[in-house]
Amino acid sequence: MHLEKTRRRGAELEDAILDAAWEVLIRQGYPGFTYEAIAARAGTSRPVLYRRWPQRDDLLLATLTKFLWSQPIELPDTGALRDDAIGSLRNADSARAHVLTLVSVQLMEYFRDSGSSLSELRDKIRDPSRPTSMETIVARAVERGEVPDRARPARVVSLPFDLLQHEMLMTMRPVPDEVITGIVDDIWLPLLTRP
Repeated sequence: MHLEKTRRRGAELEDAILDAAWEVLIRQGYPGFTYEAIAARAGTSRPVLYRRWPQRDDLLLATLTKFLWSQPIELPDTGALRDDAIGSLRNADSARAHVLTLVSVQLMEYFRDSGSSLSELRDKIRDPSRPTSMETIVARAVERGEVPDRARPARVVSLPFDLLQHEMLMTMRPVPDEVITGIVDDIWLPLLTRP
């Protein structure tokens, strides 16, 4: 009996390519993130990659979108603003600390070549129609009457996550719990609730 090798198509092929691209990025960094290396790892050809992602940066953005932002961090709903914020930061730290540090190191060449930053890259791959975890947490607190319903600067709302990322990148380690609670209690809540 003759068995024919099944050709992957559509979503199955795309998943295989993006999985291979992630492996190449993590192991070889941006300099090794080539169509040749990814095609070889995925068991396909370069033209298949070019058809889907004409530019290497298109493939990079698709890869990062799949592995960084398509898997949302669990957002607690404890019924209290402080507890939701601390829980969200703890979940982000445990889910993203290692990967964020690794990816930012592996993408140094990309940042240098493109003249962009981690925050610009984040903005490219983040779905702007989806509220951030901190926006959701603040909206819930407003609905519960914990904080007044008024306009707040986006930078204030996103501050806990921004400070968490800064801590991750500066220490290259998981963020200690006392730092997470300090971000929320000593910095964010006083800013968020000031008259």
